[in-house]
Amino acid sequence: MTTLLTGCAIAGPTPLGASPSASPSPTPTAACPQVEGVDLPPDCAPYDPDNAMAQNDRYRDRMELSAESRDAAEKPANDVRTGLETLRTAGDLSVEAVQAVFADAGLADVQTLGDERAVAFGAAAPEGGCIFGEVSAELLTVEIGGVIMDGGCLPAVGH
Repeated sequence: MTTLLTGCAIAGPTPLGASPSASPSPTPTAACPQVEGVDLPPDCAPYDPDNAMAQNDRYRDRMELSAESRDAAEKPANDVRTGLETLRTAGDLSVEAVQAVFADAGLADVQTLGDERAVAFGAAAPEGGCIFGEVSAELLTVEIGGVIMDGGCLPAVGH
């Protein structure tokens, strides 16, 4: 005679220090911000929201620039500054005019963002790095620095 056994299992040995009814510790299923003085539920993986935001903005940080690259950018940066100051004081500001100033300074592929009220700009410098800044009727900044972490000279929109 054949006997069918269903639903039966042989229990193995219980590990030392564990009870047969003990449940495993919960696995985090959600990321929860750490808040001082607040205990998080066991299913939360804690994170520091301020640090997360800072890391999220790292794409805008500029890389270091060598002294040689900075020195090589001084003359074209001064040429750009002079040309943009002329545009600014003449009230002849436009994206096209800013691009023409960079072309006259021997710099190609300038990135621009703006209109006739204000133009942010960035272009590759002759030996690495960037010449970047902003021009408007009230303001002119021209700086020399490294490329931003995401590879360009002008940060993406949304800053």
